[in-house]
Amino acid sequence: MNLSPLQKDRYGYKPHMPAVLEKKVSNISIEKGDATESVSDQTELKKMFPNTYGMPIAKLVEGPNADAGKKINVGVILSGGQAPGGHNVIAGLYDGIKAGNPESKLYGFLGGPSGLVEDKKIEITAGYLDEYRNTGGFDIIGSGRTKLETEEQFDISIEVCKKNSISAIVIIGGDDSNTNAAMLAEYFAAKNTGVQVIGCPKTIDGDLKNEHIETSFGFDTATKTYSELIGNIERDANSAKKYWHFIKLMGRSASHIGLECALQTQPNVAIISEEVEANKTSLADIVNDITDVVVKRADNDENFGVVLVPEGLIEFIPEMGALISELNDLLAEKAEYYNTLNTFEDQAEFINKNLSKDSSYAFSSLPNNIQRQLLMDRDPHGNVQVSRIETELLLIEMVEARLAELKSEGKYKGSFSHQHHFFGYEGRCAFPSNFDADYCYALGYTAFTLISNGLTGYMSSVKNLSRPASQWVAGGIPVTMMMNLEVRHGKNKPVIKKALVELDGAPFKAFAAKRDEWAVKTSFRFPGAIQYYGPDEICNAPTITLSLEHK
Repeated sequence: MNLSPLQKDRYGYKPHMPAVLEKKVSNISIEKGDATESVSDQTELKKMFPNTYGMPIAKLVEGPNADAGKKINVGVILSGGQAPGGHNVIAGLYDGIKAGNPESKLYGFLGGPSGLVEDKKIEITAGYLDEYRNTGGFDIIGSGRTKLETEEQFDISIEVCKKNSISAIVIIGGDDSNTNAAMLAEYFAAKNTGVQVIGCPKTIDGDLKNEHIETSFGFDTATKTYSELIGNIERDANSAKKYWHFIKLMGRSASHIGLECALQTQPNVAIISEEVEANKTSLADIVNDITDVVVKRADNDENFGVVLVPEGLIEFIPEMGALISELNDLLAEKAEYYNTLNTFEDQAEFINKNLSKDSSYAFSSLPNNIQRQLLMDRDPHGNVQVSRIETELLLIEMVEARLAELKSEGKYKGSFSHQHHFFGYEGRCAFPSNFDADYCYALGYTAFTLISNGLTGYMSSVKNLSRPASQWVAGGIPVTMMMNLEVRHGKNKPVIKKALVELDGAPFKAFAAKRDEWAVKTSFRFPGAIQYYGPDEICNAPTITLSLEHK
């Protein structure tokens, strides 16, 4: 009675898989490619991961696998923020395990990585899992952001695995979560525990990718959800003809979401953080660029429009990036003293005294509310919580001020009424698109085949994703090949390198070729809601980004 018709129907959806995964699991083996190395810092990372560095790319192929039928227990963890399709990764993993041996068990650790160290788990059964197939969210077992990085945590994890006869752990998460998976795999291997660790690439941000991980799961659904909302706002703007809508889009570092949504909806302005950084575009320049578009559209009696703003923009603006970097280092080094300051005024005075001249000027020039947001509690890595900074309001305020100047000079005769939005949580738990439902199921099933073939320290990989699912290529890549060293809490730490928007890539070039036209001429595009039934071009098409990258 409490289920929507769509929810009931999606339970029965049968995900499509790569042809190799349609074979009996006892007839799926691996073909190993060449040895790999990390994207940078090879010498240091080889020392940090002596047991799991340099392993070869693995491709699933037809061939005998005598170990696929062994009875095993596997633990699965959902780590970090939600992304559509996580339930299907678990469904694919479960179905693979049971196809190998019906007596094998899958345990779900509750609340994320903390469930492993606290031994809080449930056995995932067929009846329980059936309530979550093809649905959004991570509520099947919950998620969390606890980092697995200390020897104490690793040792406890070993004991929990021994206690429950668990021989493999699958961690479903983003770049940091999969970095933790790699560290756990290395520790387990060094201790000869026999416990394998496999990761799965999750993040709606789309920044966990390379030639073997063509997209992270959830990106397809999230961008299509946001694009529907943006299209709805564009239609409203074109109807009311009186508002400028500034829309901030989730994406902690990379602008993949903003770029894909721009390609889907054709707004008047879409800022790409990576271009801002490459061109060393100042905050004033960004404001002037937006103002120019507002003025030109006002000259055409169109006092309305849509501006897309990436969540992480502020870190890519040169003077703001330098300011944030100094703040991160300063507050990491002086954390004990800084925490004794009880008022914002005392905090701001301390900050200004200890920043460089340029950064102090940049900080002082910001509106008071933005200053306060920069000094909020840090994220788990000790950095500014960019998602809390209302960049869209900052831009509105500065554009409004610039337009007032132009009006006083007689150079602007329009009106500037504005609305602001932040689309983030709206897309993280949507019903997964057919693409994500299929992709995630294949990732989970592939994770089992990697386990049954004895691999550890690998990330499940399914590629050739612009083609029909039957033509997808399944396999795995060593997590260490995606790593570099980055400064976290003032120290060099191994971490998967984020994949940013490539300015010489096909998706950005396609956007850049049309944006000047979209800026002045109302060219809004309305993708509509995600469709699950009908022609392939409506229901099963991948993102425009993926299509352009593979064209």
